[in-house]
Amino acid sequence: MVQSAYIHIPFCHQICHYCDFNKFFIQNQPVEDYVASLSREIDLTLENYPVQQPLKTIYVGGGTPTALNVSQLSQLLVTIERRLPLAESGEFTFEANPEDLTEEKLWLLKKHGVNRLSIGVQTFDDVVLEAIGRTHRTDEVLKGIELAKSIGFENMSIDLMYALPKQTLDSVKKSVNIALGLGIPHLSLYSLIVEPKTVFYNLMRKGKLKLPNQDTEADMYDYIIDALNRNRYIQYEISNFALEGYESKHNITYWDNEQYYGFGAGAHSYVAGIRRGNIGPLKKYMSYIKEGKLPVIEENKLSKLEQIEEQLFLGLRKTAGVNLAQFEQKFGEKLESIYDRQIRDLAEKELVELTDDFIRLTKKGRFLGNEVFQAFILD
Repeated sequence: MVQSAYIHIPFCHQICHYCDFNKFFIQNQPVEDYVASLSREIDLTLENYPVQQPLKTIYVGGGTPTALNVSQLSQLLVTIERRLPLAESGEFTFEANPEDLTEEKLWLLKKHGVNRLSIGVQTFDDVVLEAIGRTHRTDEVLKGIELAKSIGFENMSIDLMYALPKQTLDSVKKSVNIALGLGIPHLSLYSLIVEPKTVFYNLMRKGKLKLPNQDTEADMYDYIIDALNRNRYIQYEISNFALEGYESKHNITYWDNEQYYGFGAGAHSYVAGIRRGNIGPLKKYMSYIKEGKLPVIEENKLSKLEQIEEQLFLGLRKTAGVNLAQFEQKFGEKLESIYDRQIRDLAEKELVELTDDFIRLTKKGRFLGNEVFQAFILD
């Protein structure tokens, strides 16, 4: 049963140097037409796969959803409200950039049931912000968060990044400590991954991208884990930390390998055992919808083996790991019978630990997650 929905808003006021998501500079874009197409896509999807019960999570990401003006934002929120019922205790998250957190927009989000904000801060070091192509500065973040709190947003998350150009260990320490001082209940901390088709990728190919070395990156991550743990933040996933009760319910949907709707240009979904990907370019996306067709360009009905592999490399991202009894109940086989050699090898390297109930990454394994995940991909 599908209990979550992701909605993609591909518009931004600026294109960050590291971002490879499906996004477009918002100026002169057909935003209202896009939201209308989004509304129709939801209708077309629900005709085939209706909502069985109110959703437990809705997540609006991008791009930058709050790049929309008040009128456009209202159009989007009404579209969601009318088509996607949310459970009374459901989590409704909106991604936001600090410079977009105006009083009018925040009240509008609040009015339409948004109860969680995910704010793209990236760093509290203004020199580093400039180096990665962000236009906001630290003072805007602080003002925006204070305003959101005054309007009643308690459940907030901020994204921070490390291993960035011009970033030192001291800079990371400063950002972490400022974040801790704000009392935000959820923090996501990601290391930079240089992706193709980004400004950073082009600079790297030209030898012009200077990044912290691997040892410094490891020191940054080690500091993050220790500092947040000391301040009662639970590391419930490789990159995510929360005070008790503030874990991201929506992201846990992904890591638990549960099904979810995905709406919008470039969005992905997992419904009825099939992973689907939507077309990315706006005009093509909207032309599909205009013709009454779902804008799907790829479909993959997962084999049992593929489902097992996904269960492992998604579930192991969680600090709790993969529940062995639930795995056996879902797939009809014991995990150890499928992966005995891999588990023994990884345990000898002290990358995973196996108990009677769970298999999980060790602290060392969290630093080498990709090596662990690769071991569970069977040829």
